Amino acid sequence: MAELMTGKRALIMGVANDRSIAWGIAKAFAAEGAELAFSYQGAAFGKRVEPLAASLGSDILVDMDVTDDASLDAGFDALWQRWDKIDVLVHAIAFSDKSELTGRFVDTSRDNFKTSLDISCYSFIEVARRVAPKMTEGGTMLTLTYGGSNRVTPFYNVMGVAKAALEASVRYLANDLGPDGIRVNAISPGPMKTLAGAAIGGARKTFRHTAANAPLRHNVTLEAVGGTAAYLASDYGNCTTGEIITVDSGFHVLGMPQSDNL
Repeated sequence: MAELMTGKRALIMGVANDRSIAWGIAKAFAAEGAELAFSYQGAAFGKRVEPLAASLGSDILVDMDVTDDASLDAGFDALWQRWDKIDVLVHAIAFSDKSELTGRFVDTSRDNFKTSLDISCYSFIEVARRVAPKMTEGGTMLTLTYGGSNRVTPFYNVMGVAKAALEASVRYLANDLGPDGIRVNAISPGPMKTLAGAAIGGARKTFRHTAANAPLRHNVTLEAVGGTAAYLASDYGNCTTGEIITVDSGFHVLGMPQSDNL
């Protein structure tokens, strides 16, 4: 590999298992020479993440609940005891009540709307505010979105609204933090077989549909998303900020399915 990220330190937030998009990004970063730290929420996820982190040579794991300021304070205090600066933040955290990712968007409850926006969008702002002062030599912040933010996608429902808010936040953060040499971008992959993706109603049908109709005739891979993240976090990405980078085998350019599938 080219070791595009040698000397860079990256915090990866949101690894659930070895099929997580965050894990694909972590592997790409490690292959390019980055030093990694991982956050997790609660002991159960900690047990999953620890061996994965160790396989990439990392022993820096911090417990953080992004809905709890005290937990974030403690987690970042622990991280700053190990690192005096950071170069890359990867935010791959989202949540909505699974029961509301089927049926109609109009039936979204107030409580789940608040929870979905808090965890899926506001947490990126909160974490960015805490990380930015430690990006003393500039840096990169990355989050993950999905095309359901701007096009109606069956059963994506309130997550589409949360991701739209997240994308707007990317642009505002990019403007705020740009003078400090900090770039802020989002990657928008197509459907993937992840723990989060499986929670959305009709996930299997969606996966088959996009593979059959995308210009490249296949769905996106963890390696492709990881490579895109490595480019954005490397010095080759130092003039790219405020962008939503789509990695979906070209599906987003279509106006309707391929003729054979009409």
